Amino acid sequence: MHIGILTLTFSLPGCGSLKEKRQRMGGLHARFGNTPSVAVCESGERDRHDASEWTFVIVGLSKREVESQCSQLEAKIERTVDGRVMNVVREFI
Repeated sequence: MHIGILTLTFSLPGCGSLKEKRQRMGGLHARFGNTPSVAVCESGERDRHDASEWTFVIVGLSKREVESQCSQLEAKIERTVDGRVMNVVREFI
């Protein structure tokens, strides 16, 4: 069993409130949290309306499978989130 931890930090230019932040970022949990091999949570910047940090934990039978899922997640997120990805950290256990 292999585990990957993908942490993305976002800048949300023009976001004026926590309510707007939830609208722009809230879909991440619904879209990716339903996948059996992925757990997702907002892991940082919870009180800031112009930034957000999300962590995804991906489990797979091989490191290659986990790396592939990390790449797919990252690509989908960059296409769908209404914000800028400022930092990406990948860790493998």
